[in-house]
Amino acid sequence: MKKTKFVLFVWIMTAFIMQVSASSSLTVYPAPQGADLNSDFTVQVRQGGQAWKDVPVYLIMVDEVRGTKHCVERSSMATFDFSGSVEVKVKWNKGRVDSARVRPLSYGIPAKVEGDEVFFTLERPCNLSVEVNGDIFHNLQLFANPVETDVPDRNDPDVLYYGPGVHTPEGGAVKVPSGKTLYLAGGALLKGRILVEGVRDVVVRGRGVVDYRVKGGIRVANSRNVLVEGLVATQCATGGSDSVTIRNVKVISYYGWGDGMNVFASNNVLFDGVFCRNSDDCTTVYGTRLGFEGGCRNVTMQNSTLWADVAHPIFIGIHGNAEQPEVLENLNYVNIDILDHREKQLNYQGCMSINAGDNNIVRNVRFENIRVEDFREGQLLNLRIFYNKKYCKAPGRGIENVLFKDISYTGNRGNLSIIEGYDEERTIRGVRFENLRINGQLITDDMPGKPAWYQTGDMAGIYIGPHVEDVTFTE
Repeated sequence: MKKTKFVLFVWIMTAFIMQVSASSSLTVYPAPQGADLNSDFTVQVRQGGQAWKDVPVYLIMVDEVRGTKHCVERSSMATFDFSGSVEVKVKWNKGRVDSARVRPLSYGIPAKVEGDEVFFTLERPCNLSVEVNGDIFHNLQLFANPVETDVPDRNDPDVLYYGPGVHTPEGGAVKVPSGKTLYLAGGALLKGRILVEGVRDVVVRGRGVVDYRVKGGIRVANSRNVLVEGLVATQCATGGSDSVTIRNVKVISYYGWGDGMNVFASNNVLFDGVFCRNSDDCTTVYGTRLGFEGGCRNVTMQNSTLWADVAHPIFIGIHGNAEQPEVLENLNYVNIDILDHREKQLNYQGCMSINAGDNNIVRNVRFENIRVEDFREGQLLNLRIFYNKKYCKAPGRGIENVLFKDISYTGNRGNLSIIEGYDEERTIRGVRFENLRINGQLITDDMPGKPAWYQTGDMAGIYIGPHVEDVTFTE
């Protein structure tokens, strides 16, 4: 009887282990010979107490503004795939680790420090910043991807397959034809741009990297029905296009005009699970601009992380066609972590910024479930109808129906936020704050301690200026 019970126990445990193994997977891609690496960190990962696997650490560049000067700094990036749970060990090769943090902070990932090493565990794929001794410029960008499940056949005539290794395309770019898939495998480094121009029904994906020196990275222009997924690049812009999905794409830039994920004159654009660390605006929505013509409708960014070393994390509305006015509408920003915002110029501040120019109307905008960490310099929000003669030919026509729901800011370096119209005909109307929390304090029209003669915005550091109607703060 005892033997039967023992055999049954062994069978159950074996089945359990097989089930756990089947649901857990870990893939590391060796760096190709010739890739620029950074020795600041050594990164290793493992599952189930097995042997550690080395993850290559790539060199990338980021932009630090010191005073008014732009300084390029050497930073680090590593990437791997997993399912289940994974242990991560990060060794800092430049000395002792006195403190470490893993961001976004909302993920609640505790880091254990032992000498010059940092340990933590991940339970799901995510895009992270690992920071040692408070250094945000020589940090480690760590991209833990989901496991790929449908790698295309390299012999398929409809697939442009780039396997592991360094690839230098003729003319400095790969152009993807209609109906084709461009696959950049893990361990592949592309020293050229990816261009999706004037085509339809295109997929660009993989676990490869577009070299950090390639300005422009990925470009989607005048195209329809496009998916871009999984890659690391410098930028990923969309212009004059319809039905575009950008999923789990990571963009890091260091040069001037290094916007992350612009949208120009495009409709039905979805960003899902992206990471932007940029030397200009992280993500924008504009009308007519750079040869693309028309307004924008139905643009969503969700489940994403934004880090603006310069300018705005989110910027909407400045560019359009002043002679033939346009509408930018149905814009959604949901479940987003903003890690930083640093802009000294007062005219270009705002983690969440709508600046209507060029006779644009901006309407039906939703900011929901957005967590803003203690950024270095700027404003939490900036809503203005304005006339910036450097970039606009006219002020905007209006901003209408803007919802800020479940927004939290934790920090003390934010400048005064602004909501301000232009004149009696160019106004801001219908701005609703639901569950706005500043350092944990709920801001409402009937909040305790607010004098009756105060505007509610005064309690949140938000200046509500002239030509603004119907601003409410509720739970």
